[in-house]
Amino acid sequence: MKNFLSIMLFLSVFTFLQAQSPDYELKENISYAPTNADEYRSERCKIDFYFPKNSKDFVTVIWFHGGGLTGGNKEVPTYLKEQGVAVVGVGYRLSPKAKVEDIIQDAALAVKWTFDHIEEYGGSRNKIVLSGHSAGGYLDLMLALNKRYLQEVNLSPTDLMAVVPFSSQAITHFTARDQEGISVNQPIVDEYAPLFWVNKDVAPITLITGDRELEMVGRYEENAYLLRMLKIVGHPDVKLFEMAGYDHGMTYPAFPLLIKEINRLNK
Repeated sequence: MKNFLSIMLFLSVFTFLQAQSPDYELKENISYAPTNADEYRSERCKIDFYFPKNSKDFVTVIWFHGGGLTGGNKEVPTYLKEQGVAVVGVGYRLSPKAKVEDIIQDAALAVKWTFDHIEEYGGSRNKIVLSGHSAGGYLDLMLALNKRYLQEVNLSPTDLMAVVPFSSQAITHFTARDQEGISVNQPIVDEYAPLFWVNKDVAPITLITGDRELEMVGRYEENAYLLRMLKIVGHPDVKLFEMAGYDHGMTYPAFPLLIKEINRLNK
């Protein structure tokens, strides 16, 4: 009898937990390209949308893939699945077929798609987070700090819940420098540098990089300087984490920090 009651209790708890856990759905290759887009833009400007079904008011992570703005494809990171959040995995045009300006504008349109449609699936427009790795993190910061890009799609950086870039460039992206014939080892800060647009009117920012001795050249130091300048201009909620022992491919230890930040802001 004791064993029978234990089994029944286990089954009851298991059934309860199942009832509390949302099911998830993945919708693939949703276009966010403008109606007048050419063939290449129509091909690249698509998203994969992963979301908890039958849930309300959930957080949505817009995830921009890495690849130096010259490679990579849209993705929904495995770690972010079944975490209670939705994920918009964004594809975008790549250099050299597109200029860096074009790529950032693609990213802004993907954000607009999310704001325009997330409530149709039960999510909240007030709980949208920008994240991404490397080039994806660069796109996060350009959208968050240069207000023009989101303003052009009738949004504001203050509409975002948070910005959590992984191993982003803070100086001018090396692909933008290459377009101008500038060496990859010649650092500059111009309009294609997040640092150029430092201001305090931005959502909470959590910067994450790999170990300063293992990262791509200067990546930690760029983010450390961005942190300092954001604090100097009065940004109220910015922090930097260095993943000791991890190189540029530091996404795994960063993902738990992303979820922790979401939970902090979503209390």
